[in-house]
Amino acid sequence: MLEHLGYAGRRVVVTGCATGIGREVARLLFEAGAHVHGLDHVPTDLPVGAFQLTDLRYQHSIDAAVDAITGPVDALFACAGLPPMRPQIEVMTVNFIAVRHLADQLLGRMTPGAAIVGVGSNGGAGWRNHLAEIRELLATTSFAEGVEWCADHPASIANAYGFSKETLAVWTMQHCAATIAHGVRLNCTSPGAVKTPMLDEIATVAPAAAIDAVAQPIGRWSSATEQAWPLLWLGSPLSSYINGVDLPVDGGFRAGQTLRE
Repeated sequence: MLEHLGYAGRRVVVTGCATGIGREVARLLFEAGAHVHGLDHVPTDLPVGAFQLTDLRYQHSIDAAVDAITGPVDALFACAGLPPMRPQIEVMTVNFIAVRHLADQLLGRMTPGAAIVGVGSNGGAGWRNHLAEIRELLATTSFAEGVEWCADHPASIANAYGFSKETLAVWTMQHCAATIAHGVRLNCTSPGAVKTPMLDEIATVAPAAAIDAVAQPIGRWSSATEQAWPLLWLGSPLSSYINGVDLPVDGGFRAGQTLRE
């Protein structure tokens, strides 16, 4: 059933492969015949081709994971993320700075026609309101500089989860010209409310009404599998002319918000 996606025999890297959306992405890719190299800070019981314990808060851990990946890479799925309740610097680091660093480190070994796909959030839909600050962060050129910028701008990252996802969206649109020059497409998705361990964690501190509000107009949370399929499509040859897109996968929430503005 999955042969048409074109992943058979291809080497793919999936961050956050132990839980949530990343787990579903890794599972479906394995079923599609891909050689899955999974990265996560906790072990996984999925039958992936290779697995590396990786703490995305630290550059040395990411670099060690990259060194352990042998051969060319056909796709990177950056699915790992931290929820809003974690320390702001950690959220910024894992949700954006680590994504950029990992993508940069893998780009040179990615094959023509390869793809990088990130997982953003509807929480990043307000990037236009913070574009000046986002451009400052994107002007940093290394992992350490990115972390330092965040440490020096506490007001900008006060809502670290939202700002990290805004930055991911803008980076995707801005950086896609550089990656496509290497034959590599760069896109991201922006999920709405997804039934994952992260949402369960958020639900312990956020009002239920606030979470339910982002499940409109479809009226329900999505499953991790419903989020995984668009990611696989964006990473496959089937979307070979799609580049620089932030794709809402939210049951129509962003569309409804846009019409209210």
